[in-house]
Amino acid sequence: MNDAGRLAAQRLTADEIARNFSDIHPPLDRKRALVEASRCYFCYDAPCTQACPTGIDIPGFIRKITTDNVKGAATTILGENIMGGACARVCPVEILCESACVRQTQESKPIQIGALQRYATDWLFDHKVQPFTRAAATGKRVAVVGAGPAGLACAHRLARHGHDVTIFEARPKAGGLNEYGIAAYKMTNDFAQTEAAFILGIGGIRIEFGKALGRDVRLADLRRDFDAMFLGLGLAGANALALEGEDMAGVMDAVAYIERLRQTADKSALEIGRRVVVIGGGNTAIDIAVQAKRLGAQDVTIVYRRGPQHMTATGYEQELAQTNGVAIKYWARPIRLVGQGGRVREVEFEYTQLDEQGRLMSTNDRFTLLADMAFKAIGQTFVAAPLEIGAAEPLELAGSRIAVNADRQTSLPNVWAGGDCVPGDDLTVSAVQDGKVAAEAINRALRSA
Repeated sequence: MNDAGRLAAQRLTADEIARNFSDIHPPLDRKRALVEASRCYFCYDAPCTQACPTGIDIPGFIRKITTDNVKGAATTILGENIMGGACARVCPVEILCESACVRQTQESKPIQIGALQRYATDWLFDHKVQPFTRAAATGKRVAVVGAGPAGLACAHRLARHGHDVTIFEARPKAGGLNEYGIAAYKMTNDFAQTEAAFILGIGGIRIEFGKALGRDVRLADLRRDFDAMFLGLGLAGANALALEGEDMAGVMDAVAYIERLRQTADKSALEIGRRVVVIGGGNTAIDIAVQAKRLGAQDVTIVYRRGPQHMTATGYEQELAQTNGVAIKYWARPIRLVGQGGRVREVEFEYTQLDEQGRLMSTNDRFTLLADMAFKAIGQTFVAAPLEIGAAEPLELAGSRIAVNADRQTSLPNVWAGGDCVPGDDLTVSAVQDGKVAAEAINRALRSA
């Protein structure tokens, strides 16, 4: 197959691609929002709020929508989750707030909490309302490494307390995975930048782009020059298949490709195979598979080494893939990449099963899938090396990530951390909560110093 044959432009028109990457969940209008909000029981104990990692008063903001106090609803949301707009789009509500909704247990049809949250926050952004103000300046300076959800949430809360924040971000844009790693049909119209601009709008936050920890700034120097610091480093590494031929043309890292897709204005110019194989079982595997299909791939297959119940991708995400024409094969793992002329042509798999102790075992029963493109989506890893460059004191790790206590404080007295670089759920909403909790702890420490 020549290069032209691999381009989506050869199979789909620009209009088709534009439709394929339009908003997967069109927003509610006022009438539908009022109808949906009226379904809420406004539970006193609010199991939906208890299920929200950031503790948003969900009945409270929904009640405000019923009275057309949309600004008040948005302020309630953003007061707890400053990235409530992004979370309304990407949060797995089906396993969090909506799964706990009383309507779900009674009728199997929960209130559309995510859609109502988006309705309120979108109104605020559309009307360019800034409901938050800074407290009087404290004169304290805090360094934040990483302008992803954890770093931005921490910076905003610190700015509200009157502290001056400098964010050091390795990339040219803020937003982290919201900007670079979310499926394009989930986060449209440059929303990640709209939200980042809103967060910075409170004032007192400065971002230095192109500044990577370990390369341009060092942990020891930041600890010396600032009163406190927060690490929101994310997961910079990607797991490898450790198979011969992994460096062949057509074998790609899914996260890197999604980043490229999100930053490319003309998606029809992106290379995509006709037969695509995705290896992995998380949300990244779903995102790359669905987007490959929407770019014009004809046959897309996800292969996962265990069963559907073991996938970290939710049931909703698995169904989304299948309804977009993606096949999912369970209980198989890759054992060989076969190429021709330096480009991948086949991926050989072996069926797997569990032994009596529940451990994954080989079966020696094999099959092969044709592939002119194979995506690796088998997880990301935390890269600790930048923390060690020029460090006088080591930062304690918990397994392969940064160890923190309940306040997200690390083993170093003036350093906190949160988001994907610490143990926990790799979710935007969890990262926001980490940043918020850390900011409150930092504020207490600075004011008591």
